[in-house]
Amino acid sequence: MDTMTPREVVEALDRYIIGQHRAKRAVAIALRTRWRRMRLSEDLRDEVVPKNIIMIGSTGVGKTEIARRLAKLADAPFIKVEASKFTEVGYVGRDVESIIRDLTEQAVAMVKTEYMESVQEKAAAAAEERLLDALLPRRRSEPSMTYAEPSVSSYDPSGQPVGQPDTETATREKFRKMLREGRLDDRTVELEVSEKSVPMGIISNIGMEDLEMNLKEMMGNMFPDKTKRRSMKVPDALRTIRQEEASRMVDMEKVNKEAVRRVEQTGIVFLDELDKVAGREGGGQGPDVSREGVQRDLLPIIEGSTVNTKHGMVQTDHILFIAAGAFHVSKPSDLIPELQGRFPIRVELDNLTKDDFVRILTEPRNALIKQYVALLETEGLKVEFSPDAVDEIASMAAAVNERTENIGARRLYTILEKLLEEISFHAPEAVQKDIPITAQYVREQLKDVVKDVDLSRYIL
Repeated sequence: MDTMTPREVVEALDRYIIGQHRAKRAVAIALRTRWRRMRLSEDLRDEVVPKNIIMIGSTGVGKTEIARRLAKLADAPFIKVEASKFTEVGYVGRDVESIIRDLTEQAVAMVKTEYMESVQEKAAAAAEERLLDALLPRRRSEPSMTYAEPSVSSYDPSGQPVGQPDTETATREKFRKMLREGRLDDRTVELEVSEKSVPMGIISNIGMEDLEMNLKEMMGNMFPDKTKRRSMKVPDALRTIRQEEASRMVDMEKVNKEAVRRVEQTGIVFLDELDKVAGREGGGQGPDVSREGVQRDLLPIIEGSTVNTKHGMVQTDHILFIAAGAFHVSKPSDLIPELQGRFPIRVELDNLTKDDFVRILTEPRNALIKQYVALLETEGLKVEFSPDAVDEIASMAAAVNERTENIGARRLYTILEKLLEEISFHAPEAVQKDIPITAQYVREQLKDVVKDVDLSRYIL
């Protein structure tokens, strides 16, 4: 990420997302601004606040995908939440601080995975020793061996004394070699595997994360980890022990500190459906009051506050917030003025056209047609879409979006599922392995649904 310019970030996003150049430029600049901020002097660095973004556009035009791909590029902690799931303080529901707690959990998992990967070599060696102990229990059952001079009958044919350390070492090395060569893969072994036991939890509505977190931590200290004997094949046992050993080698205090640092400096929160809590001023009683309350609860987190999590205190001053919404009924100006001021960058995303659908079906690395062709190839079928078939699918998607609800690129999923339903159902027994998809085939499969507006409302 340190070497990527805004232009290169946009090019990387272009591999997966078609169009929406303005939105890509906005997020690329926001990401580069973070890079620039980290190279400022410490006193000035804290003064530079993130340039939060509001994406305005219909569903299915790529808002969520842009934010998700951006987080992957930056290798940053990322969470997607819907603003409509939160309620103001005093109401039953999730409180907005749970956003930061969930983001911190994501960061801890990310950092722990990285730390565990860094000790895999040591963990593999320790796991091998533990597995050999399980395969050769005699070494553990006879810790204090007598080393008296053996009798003549105590020698094996090779001349080594039976039961002596040299013989035991030789046997262990022989098993080690067999283990590495995979000659013990069919053998079953019994292991003692540790498992965390917390005997209680909160059975309640959401919104009690703090209470449950504290109770589990307290009860977890009262009830230490238990071990359980499990029988498993040698490869599974080796994998289980390796993960257990890697977890033991990881210093969780360092993991938590690094996770909190990443959340504070590089965390990204994608706040979807912001328009659903944009209540108009003077709306009176009812849900508008709660909507404005959610906005006021969100405000301190976006402005910068300190949130208590089980991994430590997290400051939200430099977390990047990317909000999104269709804003069909409400407008960004319907948000409370303080919240509007915290989203200085506003980007309007374009509705997708037929030409965009053609590109979405064929160009990205994860293009839908590539996915369906690969899925059916697992059944031995070779499905090939002709250019006119792709054009016809795009035309139908655009037409249905115009006549019914415009759900953007998600319409392509429903059309392709309906189009390939017959082929997918009979794929395991299909005799014909080469299946060409032409424009005529597309029209035949979808003619009834596309013509009947009422039917297409339910099926497409």
